[in-house]
Amino acid sequence: MIMARTFILLLLLVVSALLLVTSRHQTRKLFIELEHERQLAQRYQEEYSRLQLEQSTWSVPNRIDGLARDKLEMQLPEPNQIRVIAYEERKNIRTEGAQP
Repeated sequence: MIMARTFILLLLLVVSALLLVTSRHQTRKLFIELEHERQLAQRYQEEYSRLQLEQSTWSVPNRIDGLARDKLEMQLPEPNQIRVIAYEERKNIRTEGAQP
């Protein structure tokens, strides 16, 4: 009887130890994976910062003006070519035959 209890307790001890080792191994694996994901997130953040800087460089007004003049052969209009169109709300415009 005592031998059976001792065997059962020893078996439970071994099973408990194996579960502990398995749990710690899984914890270490997950920690390594977490660190890998953090490094990946850091790299993505750095790349995003570089892309924002590049975007701001490409959208400088002087650069856009130069490209418009050189590649698209655009130019500023002469003062007599400029037309100003006044905006009026639709409800204030009344014409014959038009419904409000």
